[in-house]
Amino acid sequence: MVIQWFPGHMTKTRRQMQDTMKLVDVVIELLDARIPFSSRNPDIDWLVGQKPRIVALNKSDLADEAVSRQWEAWFRAQGLDVIYTNALSGSGLKDICKQLRALTQTKLESALRRGRLQRPIRTMVVGIPNVGKSAFINKIAGRAITATGDKPGITRAQQWVRIHPEIQLLDTPGILWPRFEDPETGLVLAFTGAIKDDIMDTTELASSLMARLAILYPDRLAERYKQQGCEGKTGMALLLEAGKRRGCLIAGGEVDLHRISAIVLDEFRGAKLGRISLEKPPLQKRDSRGTED
Repeated sequence: MVIQWFPGHMTKTRRQMQDTMKLVDVVIELLDARIPFSSRNPDIDWLVGQKPRIVALNKSDLADEAVSRQWEAWFRAQGLDVIYTNALSGSGLKDICKQLRALTQTKLESALRRGRLQRPIRTMVVGIPNVGKSAFINKIAGRAITATGDKPGITRAQQWVRIHPEIQLLDTPGILWPRFEDPETGLVLAFTGAIKDDIMDTTELASSLMARLAILYPDRLAERYKQQGCEGKTGMALLLEAGKRRGCLIAGGEVDLHRISAIVLDEFRGAKLGRISLEKPPLQKRDSRGTED
């Protein structure tokens, strides 16, 4: 499955971010805890440069806890501060504010010694579509400031938001990169809803997801969809079997593939199969585009 999606407003956003970065003290990079590697936009590294950065593993309540701990260790080995967050419950957001102050304390104290007035810490939140940025900002600000939704591409313009007397935050639209060099990246992003379903073949997507889950979490898949064992079955065979057991049938007793595909994708994204991570950290250090040293 070849997946490409790069709306025109994302090009504009990338230019705006580059122009605004010089005003920012700290960058918060929001990642999907289920797919930390694929949800990292490689363009962010050169956009951020040497600015202090916090990696927030968002939707941490949906990810496998044991795998998330592996990712935390991996990111810390790259010299990055890592905090688990859940934008819906607010988990981890106090730690974010605390870390923002810690990362900027020296800079602000230096400004005070030079006689400059203390100003709010300026931070920018960056992340791909549907990673939960708007919900994150609304929760940390304690009020509805940005539009939210369960589809990617809700935020379309930058805006400064005062989230605390000491902290000012710049919201940016989520951006993907123009071309997925690895088809696997596009596929995994589509599983989690970072790419709009209406441009996808959802049946092919759902069958690919079933095949992936049969390898990573076969017991959960079998339990959820009453599968008679997953070993040796293709994703399409698993999807057809799930459709029959869920009663997703059309005239003639054939499986309604569109319906069962939507169910499988919705239930995965809603954690109905439990906490699942689709990626584990690489054994070796990689650069931002996945090349191993």
